[in-house]
Amino acid sequence: MFTIGIDYGTNSVRALVVRTKDGAELGTGVVNYPSGHQGVLLDPNDHNLARQNPADYLLGLEKSIKLALTQAKKTKDFDARHVIGLGVDTTGSSPIPVDASNTPLALQKKWSGNLAAHCWLWKDHTGVKEAAEITALAAKIRPQFIAKCGNTYSSEWFWSKILHCRHTAPKVFAAAYSWVELADWIPSVLAGIKDPKAVKRGVCCAGHKALYADDWGGLPDKEFLAQLDPSLADLRDRLYEKAYDATASAGTLCGEWAEKLGLPAGIPIAIGEMDVHYGAIGSGVTEGTLVKVIGTSTCDCGVVSANKTVADIPGICGIVKGAILPGYYGLEAGQSAVGDIFKWFVEGVLGDVKLHAKLTAEAAKLKPGQSGILSLDWNNGNRTVLVDPLLTGLTLGTTLYTTKAELYRALIEATGFGARAIIERFKEYGVPIDRVVCAGGIAEKNPMLMQIYADVTGCTMLLAGSSQACALGSAVSAAVLAGAYPDFATAQKKMTRLKPGVAYKPKAANQKIYNQLYVLYRQLHDSFGGVNKSADLSRVMKDLLAIKSAAHA
Repeated sequence: MFTIGIDYGTNSVRALVVRTKDGAELGTGVVNYPSGHQGVLLDPNDHNLARQNPADYLLGLEKSIKLALTQAKKTKDFDARHVIGLGVDTTGSSPIPVDASNTPLALQKKWSGNLAAHCWLWKDHTGVKEAAEITALAAKIRPQFIAKCGNTYSSEWFWSKILHCRHTAPKVFAAAYSWVELADWIPSVLAGIKDPKAVKRGVCCAGHKALYADDWGGLPDKEFLAQLDPSLADLRDRLYEKAYDATASAGTLCGEWAEKLGLPAGIPIAIGEMDVHYGAIGSGVTEGTLVKVIGTSTCDCGVVSANKTVADIPGICGIVKGAILPGYYGLEAGQSAVGDIFKWFVEGVLGDVKLHAKLTAEAAKLKPGQSGILSLDWNNGNRTVLVDPLLTGLTLGTTLYTTKAELYRALIEATGFGARAIIERFKEYGVPIDRVVCAGGIAEKNPMLMQIYADVTGCTMLLAGSSQACALGSAVSAAVLAGAYPDFATAQKKMTRLKPGVAYKPKAANQKIYNQLYVLYRQLHDSFGGVNKSADLSRVMKDLLAIKSAAHA
């Protein structure tokens, strides 16, 4: 028996055919989004705007699955008739305005040229003002709404984006019958669902991004929404009443898509989750394991048994029951840019995509502290623990002799320091972290970065066995739903694994220097982040020079 995981990333969609008995990956299909700049629709007048064309999602869905099936057919025992289920993961929060037939407005000629009618991609930060409004109102009259998401609502999330659409594109808002998260919309397309109110919504996006909780009856109440804007209260009736964990099905494969793909009609479709949450499952997440999915951004996920009490943790992205594994609280944190920072420097500033490998090799020869440079990892704002999209990047300690490789390494170290801040926040509030498992292309391809992360955090860095951890996690969910396994623990044991023989352990000498640099990083972090408004930064440059001198000595 086989399942298919479909993973929607920032720049492409990939499908993965998996054998359920052992997790063997038999076929992969990757399709880049053709629209915009590497799949993202941008506005040169607003660096906060990031949208995507829903037509790219449909094109990628069909092409990626067909490519994966074609490759899988080269395996002797594969038969598409024995595919028993599908799973889908996507970026989030990436809501799409749809009409009453569950069709994205952007697919209509009238709206195709209007960026507000397209999918509002996860890294769209245009709703900064609206996020602040939501945070302030919730703190005043519904503090429980934001207690589980670090007491700050983000501009990356569902209601901020919709309210910003209401304020800046009222005609699009009025034309939208409803809004559907990408993670919920793709399963609904495969299931042939034509009514937005009939779309099965996953608690992963609902809980982490839309302030949903069974504790207060689902989505925020109409009285709260009306104080933000009366039209939001009206919209609530056209959204959903219930959201589901991965024990539920999003539907079954409809005849139209079964024929397109050459798959059996009626097979179950797993509930949609965000990419990194299914990526955590594909990386073997259990209580005590922190999974870091390192890509354009980074998301850190952990689980704690739902039988336990989890403290509210300031500055994290959410604590949601059932968001990752059924029967567990899913905890999420992350960094708004990681790979995007390296991409910006190498491709945007230096203008040469081929420099990544060269700079990595040169940076690997440098010792910790040798450059005397310290950077903040906020080029796309701060997701955790400050939750402030208006923060920007900073590099300190450059001289007339600073090299490109030194700057490149400093940016990598900055993302390592940001990772440490998240780990320390989790531990501070009693979340067990016994091991760290990393997934994603950067984790696999950049040993230098992984060693830096180990040295900076003091944690051994392990690697997920699959290079397609997110798609694999989706396939695992489909396998459990289809009955191949009785529960997720059994399925993970059979279908997931760690990369054998790969463990990046902290080096004591490097760790000592990074502990010194982290103290300086936290001074900058807390000062520019508004935590310590009376910080004295007059020694930071000189302390960096002292560390630099010691490294050279």
